[in-house]
Amino acid sequence: MQYEDILYAVESGVATITINRPQVMNAFRGKTCEELIHAFNRAGWDNAIGVIVLTGAGDRAFCTGGDQSAHDGQYDGRGIIGLPVEELQSIIRDVPKPVIARVQGYAIGGGNVLATLCDFTIASEKAQFGQVGPKVGSVDPGFGTAYLARVVGEKKAREIWYLCRRYTAAEAERMGLVNAVVPHDQLDAEVAKWCAEIMERSPTALAIAKRSFNADTDSIRGIGGMGMQALSMYYASDESKEGVRAFNEKRKPDFRKFQK
Repeated sequence: MQYEDILYAVESGVATITINRPQVMNAFRGKTCEELIHAFNRAGWDNAIGVIVLTGAGDRAFCTGGDQSAHDGQYDGRGIIGLPVEELQSIIRDVPKPVIARVQGYAIGGGNVLATLCDFTIASEKAQFGQVGPKVGSVDPGFGTAYLARVVGEKKAREIWYLCRRYTAAEAERMGLVNAVVPHDQLDAEVAKWCAEIMERSPTALAIAKRSFNADTDSIRGIGGMGMQALSMYYASDESKEGVRAFNEKRKPDFRKFQK
């Protein structure tokens, strides 16, 4: 596959996958998801790779979720909602290698979900985290909600989703969403340090441990599949479309006039 939306690099056993759409804050469209799935499969089953780093191009954003300019009732790719996001989320969990989210800026919406799903999240002090679904006529059922509750606790997960606030890297670390926070200019060094430690560990033991951790929460995959069916129907509603229109028009949405 020739990559257009991502970058792929390997050095010293570390595969770095970079969402390369800084012009839209590294938001993903259908093509982006396809390329990410391909890259994770490529790195995940290469015995020369010991750890995978997921990040975003530039300093502003790790990833800000689905590209709203590619969303008109459905996104522009395949799958239940026009994005193979279920496959992308699953491959991050399924590859038998630790995955590190290197978060240098905004990890918002679907970007926050991707960071949550990674085995580790290492953040710059400049990073910000949060969900926006109910502000733009969307939601991430399954891993984006139920798994988030496993990570930060149900009360905090409900706060994150219902209120759509933004959280600093320090706040995210306190709630357990982030493993480590470092000054912005030390982020790459910190990620490299974690990668070097992982490369010294038994790859088979790490793969078994990852499978064991995943086994406890794999039922969430089924919840997500069912939720995506509901989400597809929601995207066809005037209420959801109001969120997309308001986002693109840079105004506050008026959801309640569409409530039935």
